[in-house]
Amino acid sequence: MPKIYLLNSDKFENIQNLPVIKINFFQIKIDFDLYDALIFTSKNAVRAIENIDKKWREKEIYSIGKGTSKEINRHDANLIYTARNSYGNTFADEIKSKLQGKKVLFPRAKIVTSKLNKILLDCGISLDEKILYETTCESIDKKNKPKKNSVIIFTSPSTVNCFLKNFDWDKSYEAICIGKVTAKAIPNGIKIQFSDEQTIKSCIAKAKQIID
Repeated sequence: MPKIYLLNSDKFENIQNLPVIKINFFQIKIDFDLYDALIFTSKNAVRAIENIDKKWREKEIYSIGKGTSKEINRHDANLIYTARNSYGNTFADEIKSKLQGKKVLFPRAKIVTSKLNKILLDCGISLDEKILYETTCESIDKKNKPKKNSVIIFTSPSTVNCFLKNFDWDKSYEAICIGKVTAKAIPNGIKIQFSDEQTIKSCIAKAKQIID
Protein backbone atom coordinates (compact mmCIF):
# COMPACT_ATOMS: atom_id res chain seq x y z
CA MET A 1 0.00 0.00 0.00
CA PRO A 2 1.29 3.52 -0.76
CA LYS A 3 2.65 5.45 2.20
CA ILE A 4 1.54 8.86 3.42
CA TYR A 5 4.38 11.21 4.29
CA LEU A 6 4.07 14.18 6.64
CA LEU A 7 7.07 16.47 6.35
CA ASN A 8 7.43 17.29 10.03
CA SER A 9 7.66 15.39 13.33
CA ASP A 10 3.97 15.57 14.39
CA LYS A 11 2.87 12.02 15.17
CA PHE A 12 -0.23 10.43 13.64
CA GLU A 13 -1.15 6.77 13.40
CA ASN A 14 0.01 5.05 10.18
CA ILE A 15 1.63 8.25 8.90
CA GLN A 16 5.30 8.31 7.96
CA ASN A 17 7.25 11.30 9.28
CA LEU A 18 9.90 12.82 7.06
CA PRO A 19 11.04 16.04 8.78
CA VAL A 20 12.57 18.15 6.03
CA ILE A 21 12.55 21.38 8.03
CA LYS A 22 14.29 22.42 11.21
CA ILE A 23 13.12 25.16 13.56
CA ASN A 24 15.80 27.27 15.22
CA PHE A 25 14.43 29.24 18.18
CA PHE A 26 15.91 32.55 19.30
CA GLN A 27 16.11 33.50 22.95
CA ILE A 28 15.29 37.21 23.28
CA LYS A 29 13.89 39.44 25.99
CA ILE A 30 10.32 40.74 25.75
CA ASP A 31 8.66 43.19 28.13
CA PHE A 32 5.10 41.88 28.09
CA ASP A 33 3.91 44.77 30.25
CA LEU A 34 4.09 46.91 27.10
CA TYR A 35 1.40 44.94 25.28
CA ASP A 36 -2.34 44.42 25.43
CA ALA A 37 -2.60 41.72 22.80
CA LEU A 38 -0.56 39.17 20.86
CA ILE A 39 -1.09 37.77 17.36
CA PHE A 40 -0.02 34.24 16.49
CA THR A 41 0.20 32.87 12.96
CA SER A 42 1.92 29.57 13.75
CA LYS A 43 2.31 26.91 16.42
CA ASN A 44 6.06 27.47 16.42
CA ALA A 45 5.62 31.09 17.48
CA VAL A 46 3.59 29.86 20.47
CA ARG A 47 6.26 27.30 21.35
CA ALA A 48 8.98 29.92 21.03
CA ILE A 49 7.31 32.49 23.24
CA GLU A 50 6.45 29.92 25.90
CA ASN A 51 10.19 29.32 26.32
CA ILE A 52 10.82 33.03 26.81
CA ASP A 53 8.28 34.06 29.46
CA LYS A 54 4.92 32.67 30.52
CA LYS A 55 3.48 36.19 30.97
CA TRP A 56 2.28 36.04 27.35
CA ARG A 57 -0.59 33.81 28.50
CA GLU A 58 -2.23 36.71 30.34
CA LYS A 59 -2.60 38.93 27.26
CA GLU A 60 -5.42 38.91 24.72
CA ILE A 61 -4.48 36.28 22.14
CA TYR A 62 -5.57 36.27 18.49
CA SER A 63 -4.89 33.11 16.49
CA ILE A 64 -4.78 32.39 12.77
CA GLY A 65 -6.31 28.91 12.89
CA LYS A 66 -7.35 25.75 14.68
CA GLY A 67 -3.89 24.22 14.89
CA THR A 68 -2.37 27.35 16.39
CA SER A 69 -5.33 27.78 18.75
CA LYS A 70 -4.92 24.21 19.96
CA GLU A 71 -1.31 24.96 20.89
CA ILE A 72 -2.39 28.19 22.63
CA ASN A 73 -5.08 26.37 24.61
CA ARG A 74 -2.54 23.76 25.65
CA HIS A 75 -0.94 26.51 27.73
CA ASP A 76 -4.25 27.80 29.16
CA ALA A 77 -3.66 31.20 27.58
CA ASN A 78 -6.27 33.94 27.14
CA LEU A 79 -7.44 33.05 23.62
CA ILE A 80 -9.85 35.73 22.40
CA TYR A 81 -10.29 34.97 18.73
CA THR A 82 -9.56 32.27 16.13
CA ALA A 83 -9.64 33.30 12.47
CA ARG A 84 -12.46 32.08 10.24
CA ASN A 85 -10.02 31.88 7.33
CA SER A 86 -6.45 30.72 7.95
CA TYR A 87 -4.67 33.12 5.61
CA GLY A 88 -2.54 35.95 6.93
CA ASN A 89 -4.10 38.73 4.85
CA THR A 90 -7.70 37.80 5.59
CA PHE A 91 -6.79 37.20 9.25
CA ALA A 92 -5.55 40.78 9.37
CA ASP A 93 -8.84 42.02 7.91
CA GLU A 94 -10.80 40.02 10.50
CA ILE A 95 -8.96 41.38 13.53
CA LYS A 96 -8.01 44.95 12.58
CA SER A 97 -11.13 46.48 14.12
CA LYS A 98 -10.69 44.39 17.28
CA LEU A 99 -7.15 45.70 17.77
CA GLN A 100 -7.84 49.41 17.45
CA GLY A 101 -6.44 51.30 20.45
CA LYS A 102 -4.38 48.32 21.64
CA LYS A 103 -0.63 47.86 21.76
CA VAL A 104 -0.02 44.63 19.85
CA LEU A 105 2.90 42.20 19.62
CA PHE A 106 3.37 39.95 16.60
CA PRO A 107 5.86 37.14 17.46
CA ARG A 108 6.88 35.62 14.15
CA ALA A 109 9.31 33.70 11.99
CA LYS A 110 12.29 35.35 10.33
CA ILE A 111 10.51 35.04 6.97
CA VAL A 112 6.75 35.53 6.60
CA THR A 113 4.74 35.16 3.41
CA SER A 114 1.69 37.24 4.24
CA LYS A 115 1.23 41.02 4.47
CA LEU A 116 -0.52 40.81 7.83
CA ASN A 117 1.93 43.20 9.47
CA LYS A 118 1.65 45.81 6.70
CA ILE A 119 -2.15 45.61 6.66
CA LEU A 120 -2.39 46.20 10.40
CA LEU A 121 0.17 49.02 10.39
CA ASP A 122 -1.63 50.71 7.49
CA CYS A 123 -4.82 50.61 9.59
CA GLY A 124 -3.12 52.50 12.38
CA ILE A 125 -2.60 49.53 14.69
CA SER A 126 0.26 50.01 17.14
CA LEU A 127 2.21 46.87 16.22
CA ASP A 128 5.62 45.58 17.28
CA GLU A 129 7.22 42.54 15.67
CA LYS A 130 9.67 40.15 17.32
CA ILE A 131 11.49 37.48 15.33
CA LEU A 132 11.51 34.38 17.54
CA TYR A 133 12.54 31.62 15.15
CA GLU A 134 13.68 30.67 11.69
CA THR A 135 13.01 27.68 9.49
CA THR A 136 15.90 25.93 7.73
CA CYS A 137 16.15 22.78 5.63
CA GLU A 138 17.33 19.46 6.97
CA SER A 139 19.70 17.42 4.83
CA ILE A 140 18.06 14.02 4.23
CA ASP A 141 19.85 10.91 3.02
CA LYS A 142 18.72 10.03 -0.52
CA LYS A 143 17.90 6.48 0.63
CA ASN A 144 14.97 7.97 2.60
CA LYS A 145 13.29 9.29 -0.54
CA PRO A 146 9.60 8.28 -0.59
CA LYS A 147 8.80 5.27 -2.76
CA LYS A 148 6.71 5.53 -5.91
CA ASN A 149 2.99 6.26 -5.48
CA SER A 150 3.52 7.90 -2.08
CA VAL A 151 1.26 10.72 -0.91
CA ILE A 152 3.21 13.78 0.23
CA ILE A 153 1.56 16.29 2.57
CA PHE A 154 2.85 19.85 2.37
CA THR A 155 1.91 22.09 5.29
CA SER A 156 3.93 25.23 4.45
CA PRO A 157 5.99 26.76 1.66
CA SER A 158 9.08 25.72 3.63
CA THR A 159 8.13 22.05 3.48
CA VAL A 160 7.77 22.34 -0.29
CA ASN A 161 11.13 24.07 -0.75
CA CYS A 162 13.00 21.75 1.60
CA PHE A 163 11.49 18.56 0.20
CA LEU A 164 12.47 19.54 -3.33
CA LYS A 165 15.92 20.58 -2.15
CA ASN A 166 16.44 17.02 -0.92
CA PHE A 167 14.58 14.96 -3.53
CA ASP A 168 13.54 15.02 -7.16
CA TRP A 169 9.77 14.86 -7.61
CA ASP A 170 8.50 11.50 -8.89
CA LYS A 171 5.53 11.80 -11.24
CA SER A 172 3.82 8.91 -9.41
CA TYR A 173 3.58 10.98 -6.19
CA GLU A 174 0.37 12.63 -5.04
CA ALA A 175 0.72 16.11 -3.51
CA ILE A 176 -1.66 17.47 -0.88
CA CYS A 177 -1.43 21.11 0.20
CA ILE A 178 -2.86 22.58 3.38
CA GLY A 179 -3.73 25.84 1.63
CA LYS A 180 -3.24 28.25 -1.25
CA VAL A 181 -0.11 29.91 0.15
CA THR A 182 1.63 26.54 0.36
CA ALA A 183 0.39 25.61 -3.11
CA LYS A 184 2.06 28.70 -4.60
CA ALA A 185 5.44 27.17 -3.70
CA ILE A 186 4.70 24.02 -5.74
CA PRO A 187 6.44 24.09 -9.14
CA ASN A 188 4.36 24.07 -12.30
CA GLY A 189 3.57 20.60 -13.57
CA ILE A 190 2.92 19.03 -10.18
CA LYS A 191 -0.74 18.25 -9.64
CA ILE A 192 -2.13 19.37 -6.29
CA GLN A 193 -5.05 18.34 -4.15
CA PHE A 194 -6.25 20.47 -1.24
CA SER A 195 -7.45 19.41 2.18
CA ASP A 196 -11.06 20.29 3.00
CA GLU A 197 -9.88 22.34 5.99
CA GLN A 198 -6.57 24.01 6.72
CA THR A 199 -5.48 21.47 9.31
CA ILE A 200 -3.02 18.58 9.24
CA LYS A 201 -5.79 16.18 10.23
CA SER A 202 -7.79 17.24 7.20
CA CYS A 203 -4.73 16.74 4.98
CA ILE A 204 -4.34 13.23 6.36
CA ALA A 205 -8.02 12.47 5.77
CA LYS A 206 -7.61 13.57 2.14
CA ALA A 207 -4.48 11.42 1.79
CA LYS A 208 -6.29 8.36 3.10
CA GLN A 209 -9.06 8.92 0.57
CA ILE A 210 -6.47 8.82 -2.18
CA ILE A 211 -4.87 5.53 -1.14
CA ASP A 212 -8.10 3.72 -0.22
